[in-house]
Amino acid sequence: MKKILEIYKSPSQHWVGDGFPVRTILSSQRLGEAISPFLLLDYGGPVEFPPTQQALGVDEHPHRGFETVTIVYQGELEHRDSTGNRGRIGPGDVQWMTAASGIVHEEKHAREFAQRGGMFEMVQLWVNLPAQFKMASPGYQTLLDRDIPVVNLANESGAVRVIAGNFQRVKGPARTFTPINLWDVRLKAGHRTELNVPSGYTTALVSLRGKSILNGTEKVGEAELALFDRQGEDITIEAKEEATILVLNGEPINEPVVSYGPFVMNTPEEIRQAILDYQNGRMGRIEH
Repeated sequence: MKKILEIYKSPSQHWVGDGFPVRTILSSQRLGEAISPFLLLDYGGPVEFPPTQQALGVDEHPHRGFETVTIVYQGELEHRDSTGNRGRIGPGDVQWMTAASGIVHEEKHAREFAQRGGMFEMVQLWVNLPAQFKMASPGYQTLLDRDIPVVNLANESGAVRVIAGNFQRVKGPARTFTPINLWDVRLKAGHRTELNVPSGYTTALVSLRGKSILNGTEKVGEAELALFDRQGEDITIEAKEEATILVLNGEPINEPVVSYGPFVMNTPEEIRQAILDYQNGRMGRIEH
């Protein structure tokens, strides 16, 4: 059984732009190397937005040195970036954007969703890149709900959507630079399941909805994080209420991390270069 190192309680909410009221559940600023290869996880919502004609969200901004993974649970998002990619994702869809050498993008509520209003809920995860890939070409993967495989758990206890990596020999569609398992777990109230993950990998469970008991002892609730020891392979989850849990599991990168806002590199010099490159337009601009 994997040892639970800590349960981190739900943090306070803050706004990113005017479209994303988020709680930062996981952050390398706070947890450092213990969460490598992961850097940050913001949980947005759930919140109801009234109808509006405004373009709510975050205006164009740069990234370099890592990847952003956006999972939509409710609502719709639109994306545009400096490489010419444009996309819309809705409930169940995932956007996996590789910033790498540099990208400028914007994220907004989809126009039709904003006009009709409704419930909004999403997660954005930042995944680090090893030094050898930090200056690779930017990329973009749209993973639609229909293309993400679902594994039904034993005893009709729930299901697991395999976004990346493998679960019970079912492979997720996301392409990753380092070994990563990203599982979207839904458990029915009163049911229990056991997860098996590779020993030596970083493992964190992000409880988005509902209350659960981990390994028969530790309680975890809405917008809370459970961080596990890297040794060991088995975790048990018992859902006291219908639960949605995001499982993050990945091979640590074990390299220096230096971050400044939207840039994550290995040295301060690389951060300074990223700022200069953005200011001089070397990460491109969004075509309007």
